[in-house]
Amino acid sequence: MRCLLIVLDSVGVGHAPDAADYGDAGADTLGHLFATTSLHLPALWSLGLGRIMGVDGAPSAASWGRMRPRSAGKDSTTGHWEIAGVELAQPFAVFEHFPLELVQAIEAEAGIRFIGNLPASGTQIIAELGGEHCRTGRPILYTSADSVLQIAAHESVVPVERLMEICTIARRHADRWRIGRVIARPFTGQEGDFHRTPRRHDFAMQPPPTILDALDRAGLPVKAVGKTADLFAGRGITTSWPTASNADGMRRIEAVWKATREGLVFANLVDFDTEYGHRRDAQGYARALEEFDRWLARFLPACTGQDLLIITADHGNDPTFRGTDHTREEVPLILRHAERQSPLGTREGFVDVAATLAGYFGIGSWPVGRSLLP
Repeated sequence: MRCLLIVLDSVGVGHAPDAADYGDAGADTLGHLFATTSLHLPALWSLGLGRIMGVDGAPSAASWGRMRPRSAGKDSTTGHWEIAGVELAQPFAVFEHFPLELVQAIEAEAGIRFIGNLPASGTQIIAELGGEHCRTGRPILYTSADSVLQIAAHESVVPVERLMEICTIARRHADRWRIGRVIARPFTGQEGDFHRTPRRHDFAMQPPPTILDALDRAGLPVKAVGKTADLFAGRGITTSWPTASNADGMRRIEAVWKATREGLVFANLVDFDTEYGHRRDAQGYARALEEFDRWLARFLPACTGQDLLIITADHGNDPTFRGTDHTREEVPLILRHAERQSPLGTREGFVDVAATLAGYFGIGSWPVGRSLLP
């Protein structure tokens, strides 16, 4: 028995009931993309995406529904942890400027001095401070509206291995402040033309026990593609394949799936979020979705009737919305197994995915959530 779980990072389907608490009332990532671009997703539509979007009579070759977030927060770590069966009552901490005590503790242990310590987009911050960084050798510290502590450095000034050492130190100190992720952001280029490289690495807090741990204890392999392993700090992961892009991730999914006889393949495709959602690029977001849809049409025959395929998301990031932050949204839910074609309704929590995996693999019931399978 094998399951493929694909998370389309940030592909929300409309604001959650509590979206106003996050300043996100009216956000609708996929709905607004359909309304403002020529987005065409025939493979997803055939599986039930039209039904999810409220189009009566749309085809549904799989089971379809929505999932409503229950955890506090709207970041990737929170969303993935909830998918894996952990509901967070307290959100991760968000800072506009990191406390001096935290900054000095990292600097002292790592033997460095930072520049920055302000909220900014990654491309903006290296454009503004990259030259100073190259002249002084001081890494750039910045954050965003998420619970992230990001450290950027030019690969010729601070080698990637050294940047990873600094971020490992930062991760230890960030735990006390309940910061969800420390992110290494290497970049290259010349002043006026800096660009980030694919050697990013996320250092997440250690999660509580998840369905991934339960599968691992049961002797079932858990194979991670993309940034999945980073989001769980490697916990419960048997093997991991980081990826440089959506295209790289889709190629890796094919290869890993072909070599998998049992267990879970848990993949994250991040470009929707990092390349297009945060940059408010609706046209680019639509193109990326269409690329995934074309790949999915070719890939679907590789999933047999007894395989379990789940396609969902972790939060929203509406590229037509104000600001550059994630958006608090419901997420799509497509489940393909044994030719079932039934409405799954609006699920009260992403944790239903974990309950489904527990039931499918026969490892007992999960403490929270309800299985999507009979």
